[in-house]
Amino acid sequence: MKVLIVDDEPLARDRLKRMLSSIGGCMVVGGAGSGEQALSAAEELSPDVVFMDVRMPGMDGLAAAQYLANLNPPPAVIFCTAYDDYAVEAFSSQAIGYLLKPIKQAELENAIMRTKRINKAQLSELQDSPFFQTEGRSHIAAKNRRGIDLVAVADIRLFQADHKYVTAYHMDGESLLDETLKELEDEFEGRFVRIHRNALVSIPHIEGLERNIDGQFFVRLQGMDIRPQVSRRHVAPLRKLLEQI
Repeated sequence: MKVLIVDDEPLARDRLKRMLSSIGGCMVVGGAGSGEQALSAAEELSPDVVFMDVRMPGMDGLAAAQYLANLNPPPAVIFCTAYDDYAVEAFSSQAIGYLLKPIKQAELENAIMRTKRINKAQLSELQDSPFFQTEGRSHIAAKNRRGIDLVAVADIRLFQADHKYVTAYHMDGESLLDETLKELEDEFEGRFVRIHRNALVSIPHIEGLERNIDGQFFVRLQGMDIRPQVSRRHVAPLRKLLEQI
């Protein structure tokens, strides 16, 4: 069983590696200190199990696990958390592997035996738990021919759906995502606003509304030549939002 350890504390990674070395059939193939590093390591090493710290600078463990769930095959994810017993119940209720820090050897061995592959529905429910509320991911991972693009959400101006794909338009170009527009709308509520059934725009980057001779409205976005159209039903709510900014 190939194991990847993800924790922003080097001492915590070293301690867990020593504990795993005494468990037969486990081989630690790598370590990572952030969610971003975890994605690259998982692509390269194809681990069977990932021990994932929840709170890390930049991309946290929940955001990284969301991407790992899209791999084929996805690794099993065992979250490591310093939260109290009430928060642990949130993990337990989702049937997701978890370990409460400081990790004990017996609990580690049991977690290995109970490893289950995490899926998107479980992640979604877990992220909705009040114990694990965040302001959304700081970065979004998108596959490309070279591997993975990590796009800062702060750089994204527009999410636009076209058939089964969603494209994120940002300052370095555009990236195809596997997620739905509804999932992105729910996660980034308050940061992005829906202007059309197929488009979300970044609220801080809206420069204004433009109207053409046919009476159609378009959003002008900072640093972008693209002018996404506003559907009729979204014009009034968008105007009201802009008046409040």
